Parts: sequence; structure tokens; C-alpha cells
Amino acid sequence: MTALALPPVASPPPRTSRLRRRQGRGASVVRLLSRVLTVVAVVAVVGLLPWLSGRDPALTVLRGRSADQEATPEALAAVREQLGLADGPLALLGRWASDVLRGDFGTSWVSGAQVLPGALSALGVSVTLMAFSFVVVLAVAALLVAPSLLGVLRGSPRRTSGAVAAALTALPEFLLATALLVVVSVWLGLLPPYGWDGPSSAVLPALAMGLPAGGLVGRLIADAVATSGAETWVSTWTAAGAPRAALTRGLLLRAVPPVLPQIGLVAVGLVGGAVAVERVFAIPGLGRTTLGAAQTQDLPVLQAGMLLLIALGALLGVATDVTRRAVLGRAARAGGLVIPSSGHVVRRRDRLVPLTALLLLAVLVLGGLAGDPYAADRGRLAGPSGDLLLGADASGRDLLARLGQGAATTIATALAVCLAAYAVGLLAGLLPNATAGPVEVANAAPPVIAGLFVAAVVGPSSTGAAVAVLLVSWAPLASHTAALVAEAVAQPHVRVLPVLGVGRTRALLTHVLPMVAGPVLRNAFLRLPGVALALAGLGFLGLGPQPPTPDWGLVLAEGMPYVERAPWVVLAPALSLVALSVLAVSASALAPSVRRRPGRSARPATAQRAEPVG
Repeated sequence: MTALALPPVASPPPRTSRLRRRQGRGASVVRLLSRVLTVVAVVAVVGLLPWLSGRDPALTVLRGRSADQEATPEALAAVREQLGLADGPLALLGRWASDVLRGDFGTSWVSGAQVLPGALSALGVSVTLMAFSFVVVLAVAALLVAPSLLGVLRGSPRRTSGAVAAALTALPEFLLATALLVVVSVWLGLLPPYGWDGPSSAVLPALAMGLPAGGLVGRLIADAVATSGAETWVSTWTAAGAPRAALTRGLLLRAVPPVLPQIGLVAVGLVGGAVAVERVFAIPGLGRTTLGAAQTQDLPVLQAGMLLLIALGALLGVATDVTRRAVLGRAARAGGLVIPSSGHVVRRRDRLVPLTALLLLAVLVLGGLAGDPYAADRGRLAGPSGDLLLGADASGRDLLARLGQGAATTIATALAVCLAAYAVGLLAGLLPNATAGPVEVANAAPPVIAGLFVAAVVGPSSTGAAVAVLLVSWAPLASHTAALVAEAVAQPHVRVLPVLGVGRTRALLTHVLPMVAGPVLRNAFLRLPGVALALAGLGFLGLGPQPPTPDWGLVLAEGMPYVERAPWVVLAPALSLVALSVLAVSASALAPSVRRRPGRSARPATAQRAEPVG
């Protein structure tokens, strides 16, 4: 039988090629401009904090200089004149930027000391703490990756259950720090509970920051190793008698680079985690210093702290990208990379854990709605009993009622934030080039940084915490939308629309948007527990709802001083947050990936033949 000859693929005409190159250059210019404008805007917002703040900075300065001095209109006017607040925002920004470029961050409005030396000293403490934490991250990740790696070397590549990694990831830094402080320092008396007095003071904070991050990194790399171990080149190398050391190196070079961007986000997340951990352990680091400045409205210290925290996060992001390029080497420059398929299949039993956590939270909410979270009619620090299931707090209020109604309020706020993030992310994802800068900055900014800024402008509140979480939670949805749009516009029935006279805007709104709106909405709802957890974290730091609001993070923070006398005031909100954390982590494993066209493989056929790079 004569083989059928396929017609040659026609190359695009020269005019079309030139048009595509021009469009590509235009898109690159737009993305670069977006990044530059975003950086300028972030620096400008930090510089304008004294002007943006709704409070009177003059009163803060006057009280900081002399608590006995009367705040007369004349005295306040003199302070405003000295600070230059009456000159307008542009003059204030220009003067601040000029001083910063000369290395002058001004003087503290509270202590009157120079800001930069104290900020650099605090930065050194934070960097040291993060270095200890990164050692914990590497150790935990190595322990979690080892079973997957040994399975491949023995010829039976398989995914582990990931239960240990999920359990570690499900512990937020502020909650784990609280647990370690209570158990190891208070109950067992093994390590110092507070302060910074050498390496022994870094053990518990490093564990609090490193265990969750190490669990996530280990889970990512272990899954990638198991997937890479099923590729053809592994069996080929094994049959050829390749040494185990060479095969191990090849597996890691194959598995690690694709997940390095996510590992970079974990490293950036350590910056935000340091704020909470430093507060719990009273460590004089940059995070605690910046948090204190936000609470006292010491704006020069807050400006310096935020600028250094943002710069530290950006530096970690750049270092991750440089590391990835160095590891990939020639393969990255030649464009010969093939990303391994995730191979993730959602099983029925994977839904059991989030459903169990959801059931526990539902029972908590229903049990607490019948009580009064504000009535102080119980015994102070009363223990759990038949009519007081979780005990009472230091003011004699029913903890079950406070946690139950706090859960309802937090979940309702989180739902509103998720819907707003969905709308913003969907619109931003339709314009990926124009929003490249804001997406990258929002992805790299922990909620705590946004919370510090919002609290400085409008003060700590429930609304401020919701706005702060929204400022960073829309970016992943925008990235998801952009990926789906890129796939949707490549489909034949969409590509033919211009020939039929359908304009770009109409095609985007009537054909592309309906295809991507559903998957992005599901992704947004799966992020609901994580958003609620971020809101609780801001409440714990004092950047969210204020007393007597029954917020979970606030209830936990209020119970900390009484943990030795009445441990239930900490255990009750802590266990509630654990259930919420487990729900967030287990539900995220069910998140939809980028949708594929029917009949198309999730990865190219060459993926099975791809070899490690380097």
C-alpha cells in the first residue's frame, strides 16, 4: 500500500512574519513599561505614607518628643511646618526620595533617633533568622524528597501520600510559633521563650518559619521527582548501568528547575512569616520593628522597614531566577526545555480530608451562633464544662460563641474578598502584558506587607484587613486567567474569527471570556480557606479587627498572656485555625490546572524522552 503523503506546511508570508515580530516587540515594551511603572508606584506610595495617613503625624511627633507638652494648635502647626507636611505631596515625595538616595531615612517620630542604623541592625537580625530558617527548609525538604528518590532508584517510581508534607504546610507561621512557644518554652522550659541572645534564641523561630516552608518545598520536589522517574530516559540510564549518584543528580536537575519559581515564592514568603514570628518571640528584627512602627504611627521607621522588606523580597525573587538560569544552563538559552507533566490525579479519598475539616468548622459555627460573643457573664478564665464547652477568656466571654461567630464573620469577609479578587484577576488576566508588573509585585508581596501599608493609611480594621488581602490575592487568579486565555485564543474556531470580521474585543468578550470564567471561578473558591487564614493572621498581628470583635487571630492573640494559667484560651482558637489550615492545604491540592483542549495531551510527546539538563 502506498503511503499517503502529507501536504507541506506552508510558511507564513513575509508580511505576516514581520507583523508577528512587531507585535512581539510591542508586547515586550509594554511588559517592561508595566514593570517600571509598578516599581515607581510602589516607591512613591511608600514615600507618601505621611501624606496618605489619615491621622495627624504632628500629634505623634509631639507626644514622642514630650509627653507633658500640651498639643496646642500652635505647637501642632510648628511640627507640621518642620516636617514639611504643609508643602503638599509632591514636595514631600521629592524631599523624601532625595534624602533616601543620600542614605538618609530621617529620624524616628517617637524616639527621635536616626532611622537607618536601627533599621539596618534589625535587618541583620531578620536575615540571620531567615538563614537559620532556610537551613530548616533544606533539611525538611530533603527528608520528604528522599522516599520518592529512593523509589525511583529502586525502579518503582510512585507518588507518596504527601500526608506529612501536607501536615507541615497546613501550619501557619504565627500558629506554629505560638505552639512551639507554649509547649517547648513554657511547658518544657527547654529553650528561651523571648528575645534574641545568640543561636539558641533562633531555634524555635527558625522551626516556626522553616517547617511549613520546608513541607511545601519538599512536597513540590517529591512530586516532580516521582513524575520525572517515570520518564523513559530513567529506565534507559538504569539499563545502561548508570551509577546511582549520576542518576540522582540527573533526577534532581530534571525535577527542581520547573518548581524553582514556586520555591522562590516560598522564600519570599519567609519575609512575611518573619513579621509574625518575630512578634511572637519578641525578636528585635525588621518585621517586628516595622509592625511596631505601624501601630504607633512612627511613619519614618515604617517607611524604612517597608522599603527594606520589599527590597529583600525582590532580592530573593531575583536570586531564585538567577539560580534557575544557572542550573538550566545551555538548555534555557537554547529553548530546549520540556516541563514534566504534573501527572496529578485527584482521587476520591483526596476529598475526605477537606470535607472532614469543613464539617468540623461547620459544627463550630453552628455551636457558636447560639451564644453571645460579647457578654462577659462567665467566670474569668473559666475552664471547659458542660455549659461552657470551650471555656471562657480573660474577660469572661464564651470562647465557643466568639470562635463560632468569628468564623462566620471571617468566612463571609473571605468570600467577599475572593469574589472581588476573581473580578480583578479576570480583567487583569485579559491584559497580561499591561498588568505584568502589578501581577509580579502582588505575587511576591506577603499579605503582611500589604496589611502594614493599609494599617498605616486607614488604621487597623476589618475592612483594612480585607483590602490588604485583596491587594495580593488577585494576582494568582490573573496568572491563571492569562494561561487559559493564551490557550483559548490558539483554538481554531477562535483564530478564524478575524477572518469572519469579528473584532478583537468582541472575540475576547463573547468567545474567550466564557471559556475561562468558569475554571478561574472554581480556583477562586478553592482559595477561600487560604484567604480566611490570611485575614486571621492579620488579626493576630493587630492589623485587622480590633477588640472586642470575635476574630480568630485576635482571640488567639488575646489568650497568649494567659496560656500558662488557662491553656484552653490558646488551644481552642489554635485548633480552629489548624482545621482551617488543613482545609486550605487539602483543598488547594484539588485546584484545577490549566485546561487542555479535548483530545490534546497534557504535555508534548517528547516529554517522555526528555533528559535532565546541565
